Amino acid sequence: MTENTILLVDDEPAVLKSLSMMLSEKYSVLPCRSAKQALEVFRPEEITVVISDIRMPKMTGIDLAEKIQSMSNEVPVILMTAYAEIDSIVSAVGKHVFDLLIKPFEPSVLMDSVARAVRNRKDAEIEKQLNIMLHTEVVEKSAMLVEANEKMKDLSLEAVQVLSSAAECRDSDTGKHIVRIGHYAHNVSVELGLGDDFISDIPTAGQMHDIGKIGIPDNILLKPGPLTKEEFEIMKTHTTIGDRILSSAKTRLLKMAGSIALNHHERWDGSGYPQGLIKEDIPIEGRIVFICDQYDALRSKRSYKGPFTHEDAMSIILKGDGRTVPAHFDPDILGIFRRTEHLFKMIHDYYQ
Repeated sequence: MTENTILLVDDEPAVLKSLSMMLSEKYSVLPCRSAKQALEVFRPEEITVVISDIRMPKMTGIDLAEKIQSMSNEVPVILMTAYAEIDSIVSAVGKHVFDLLIKPFEPSVLMDSVARAVRNRKDAEIEKQLNIMLHTEVVEKSAMLVEANEKMKDLSLEAVQVLSSAAECRDSDTGKHIVRIGHYAHNVSVELGLGDDFISDIPTAGQMHDIGKIGIPDNILLKPGPLTKEEFEIMKTHTTIGDRILSSAKTRLLKMAGSIALNHHERWDGSGYPQGLIKEDIPIEGRIVFICDQYDALRSKRSYKGPFTHEDAMSIILKGDGRTVPAHFDPDILGIFRRTEHLFKMIHDYYQ
């Protein structure tokens, strides 16, 4: 494979033309009007990345991705959709799709996704060559085998983390909210002495807490004013949507991420959602991320409010403002929050 070639699939001629022009500035582009045509011209050794719209007649983009993966699991597949449908998202993750782009998207978002996919493909080719070497030099190259396995473990998280970032960027100005949540949660878990595995996993697992927001309509997620009762009920489903996306996870880290996605709005006094759990019935990872998310949400600009100062956010959580009260939080975690408030402020101010 001498140059990076993008197989681009979309049944709308205008979209196909505009995306081809955009991508051709850096890559060789092979445009196709249908999944059937794409399969006819697909050659794993000639195609670097496949980009396809999900909604196409006869054969969907998800079906195409599955067939591509059966022919070569080294070629990254990026799917595009104008519909944030949960079944499509869950199905796409299940098919090991590299990325999912929600239309309309900025050109920079597409180009960044393709650049990462190209790097992924190159990594896969390097790993393939390493595996050939390891087959004949097992003992001498055992360290390389461990490194390759760790690398694949990291890559297996990327699809889910991309969805988390996509969900975050829909209602955040900076896109750093999920990064800060990971650092806050790590600080609290260290203070609680929760063990090496827990402390190692929660910075990454905590970043996936709002992955379910990928399924909340924009008119609700980005509404500049208060939500109606019906709208808030829909907003609350981001917890169960996140659980659905991560429920089939096999790894310890992603199982923790699923628990956090489901439980990070439960409250110590039982007034939270979606299950109304109380006290220790709420998993500890949910209790930790709840207070971290509350603090950062207060400090952050949103479509419906401006940012609070650190001092105001501390006062709201520690003293209450009517809507938020100290009884919502695990007392031990609240004590750590009070004792390490300088770390929360430092993390927030650094990751802007």
